[in-house]
Amino acid sequence: MVANLTFEKLREANFNRKQEAIFPSHDWTLAQWACAMAGEAGEACNVVKKIFRGDTDITKEMLAKELADVIIYADLLAHAAGINLGEAVIDKFNEVSNKKGAVTKL
Repeated sequence: MVANLTFEKLREANFNRKQEAIFPSHDWTLAQWACAMAGEAGEACNVVKKIFRGDTDITKEMLAKELADVIIYADLLAHAAGINLGEAVIDKFNEVSNKKGAVTKL
């Protein structure tokens, strides 16, 4: 399966889903969104730790799910702060490329 996800599609889906009654987080503060994102990043790091440790019940799919959670919460945080995450990623990527003298840009 080829993913056809854009930041715009993620933003729309996140916005729509958080409006549903089963998601009481629609009025979270920036700090709450940031803590949720950081928690997911910590969970991803914990999966990596277990991979390095040699735990045989840890899979790449588990890491993929945690990384996806980080991206989802990053978008929710960006939305709450009025930031277009796609534009921010492009700007930052190109800023680092320029700083390091890399040719590759978004």
